[in-house]
Formats: sequence, C-alpha cells, structure tokens
Amino acid sequence: MISNGSSKTVVKLNVNGENRDVMIRSADTLLHTLREQLGLTGAKRACENGDCGACTVLINGEPMHSCLSLAIETIDQPITTIESLMGSPIQRIFVEKWAIQCGFCTPGFILNCHALANKHPNADDDVIEEWMQSNLCRCTGYQEIKDAVKASLQAGNQA
Repeated sequence: MISNGSSKTVVKLNVNGENRDVMIRSADTLLHTLREQLGLTGAKRACENGDCGACTVLINGEPMHSCLSLAIETIDQPITTIESLMGSPIQRIFVEKWAIQCGFCTPGFILNCHALANKHPNADDDVIEEWMQSNLCRCTGYQEIKDAVKASLQAGNQA
C-alpha cells in the first residue's frame, strides 16, 4: 500500500487474473472501485444493500455482492467479474435459453452459475435453487434462468 498523503491509498487488486493499481479510501466499496476506477461496469449498481445480486462478483471463487464488500478487504484475493467470462460457454447458454431478457441481472446469474459449476458440478434442483436465490430478476419467471443453469451444468461448463 502506498498512501498519497490524503485519505486515499494506492493498492493492488487482482481482478480477472491481472494485478491492477487502484486508489481507494477505506470506505470505498468494491462495486464503486470496479466501475469507477477500472471501468468494469458488468457489476451493476442497483439496490446497493445486498438484496438483488446485480453487483455479484466472485471473490476467491465465491459469489459476493460487491456493493457490500469493501475494496480494501479484497487485497490479495482473486476477484472475477463478468468481463472475464465474455464469450464463455455459460454466457452462450444463457443467450440460447433466453435467460437474458433486459440483461441487467444476467451478469450476477452467470457468475453464480460459474461458481456453482466449479463447486457443485452435479448440483440437483434444490442446490441450484439455493445458489440462485441471492439474485433477483424482474423480467423473467426464472424458468429460463434455471434452464440455462441446468444446461450449463449438464454440458460441464465451468468457464
């Protein structure tokens, strides 16, 4: 960490496999840092209280709401954003299964699906339901999203 003499500090965050320097305050959320400092806008600013999942990223492979995570707490931890999954099999399946609608919630669902596939590749309906509960969608009845998650798991898509 390098202090600039004010209330901000330069730190390195490992985002999508790359070490990135950011200047943060101790109170800056990871969501703010990703969007405003790194230009990674896939994590969406929505409820900002951890209820909707639109800001989901993976920290150490675990789905986390970046609106509730302080950037300073993620130093030395790998952070994965939706930008690292562009063109991935999971993304393609979500499109094919029409699990995208307006797309606002889609990054969070795809990241949850990615983590689920890595941790529970043979997840049953109950496990899938539990993992997807942290994300809300206002456009679908969730069936298309569940179908996409199941198809992704069946195809063995962990990336």
